[in-house]
Amino acid sequence: MNLFRLVALSITCIITLATTTHAQDFDPKPYLGENWYGLYMNGAKIGYSSSNVTVDSEGLIHSEENAVFKLNMAGFKQDMSFTTHRVYAKDGALQEVNSNSDDISGNNKFHAIVQGEQLILTSTVGGQKSTKTLPKPTETLQDMERIRSLVSGNPKIGDSVSFKAFEPMYAIEIEAVVTILAQEERILDGVKTKVYKTESKLPTMGITSIGYISEDGTTLEEKMAGVITVRLEPKEIALNANYANDTIISNAAIIDSPITKARTRDELTLRIRGPLTEDLILNDANQTFTRDRDAYIFVGKKLSIKNADSPSIPITEASVQKWTKPTTFVQSDNELLINKAKEIIGKETNSAKISEALSNWVSENMTSTFSARLSNSLEVLDSLEGDCTEHSMLFIGLARAAGLPAHEVAGLIYAPGPNPGFYFHQWAKVWVGEWIEVDPTFNQPIADATHIRLVEGELMEQSKLLPVIGKLNIEVVE
Repeated sequence: MNLFRLVALSITCIITLATTTHAQDFDPKPYLGENWYGLYMNGAKIGYSSSNVTVDSEGLIHSEENAVFKLNMAGFKQDMSFTTHRVYAKDGALQEVNSNSDDISGNNKFHAIVQGEQLILTSTVGGQKSTKTLPKPTETLQDMERIRSLVSGNPKIGDSVSFKAFEPMYAIEIEAVVTILAQEERILDGVKTKVYKTESKLPTMGITSIGYISEDGTTLEEKMAGVITVRLEPKEIALNANYANDTIISNAAIIDSPITKARTRDELTLRIRGPLTEDLILNDANQTFTRDRDAYIFVGKKLSIKNADSPSIPITEASVQKWTKPTTFVQSDNELLINKAKEIIGKETNSAKISEALSNWVSENMTSTFSARLSNSLEVLDSLEGDCTEHSMLFIGLARAAGLPAHEVAGLIYAPGPNPGFYFHQWAKVWVGEWIEVDPTFNQPIADATHIRLVEGELMEQSKLLPVIGKLNIEVVE
């Protein structure tokens, strides 16, 4: 799984929600300028970010947040960056948001502008532009001012405020609730200063973070889900980020010895310890979790299906129609994806056979390489390269283009080699009269028993994985 598609979204949300808290005021002059932050993952530096607040000649307030990741993925060094620029009117109303991501696949752009009581959002992903009309966001400067007022007003333990920030990448407003947990004193720039320990909850993403905010509203540190840390630093220190940490190995659950017949066995039993929450416990015919004192006993199975019982396309089952629709990142209504799907399946109408044909084609035609990118189906069809995220996104795009309901799932999978263990991974589920798991990365029309599925759905849902990144211990039970 490309962890940094997930981590990048989460960090940019935290930066948006955290680093602007000191800057938003109806008189922003005392707070103009830049702040720099180091970005850390489980203690290892992975990049840096900055926030900058300015006022233009018309009195409009501009807030810009940048995040740069310096990534080492099993020896593949890559950069990935995100920029978000917000414009507020004098009365505090949000007027405009520009968001851009840059990675090895190119540039994705998201532009949202308020027109009356509506928000016009234009997204350019994989070279394809789309526009949608949404209700005007409720985000205002007053939301950010509530936090400054909270920490500067001699708050009591337990006092809290809530506020929202619009995320153009996923076209939703992300809400946060900030609560004062404790107060302490620190020496900042030689001056004794009150610092408040806070808890921020993001219900939309299922994430809780712990932060430290000075009494003037400056965010000193924010630790998200116990894994990602955004820390205030001098610019020269923040910029001192290299590629020393191997993010693939350091966040895996390494085991003592290889698993025999891992890809062909019918069943696998594991003992898993770590911060698994109820949201991550998914039980069905493919897998079961059973509580055993301080651990979970996991049993994974490789299932089989009867192709003859699978319905023909297009699938008309009402309950799964949601997963046949195109999205910003799965452009299944694009002619290139539709034509490629038709080319692959020919005259076949059996849904299970079509799923197998699409999985085989993706596996056989894509070049596997580690990558850090904001993936989408159309771009992957053009490049035909990437890791498990790109394999899955292309398979899902082709499946929906062919009339099959399909969506992302993520968790861990066993991988052999010099460091055998369970690594974060992404694959797919497709409806063929029943939901089956498909892993096109490993050319598996039916996913093997070593897949540990923890979440289902798009990136916002996958954010629930953050608390377990690098935190799981797995033991094979024979």
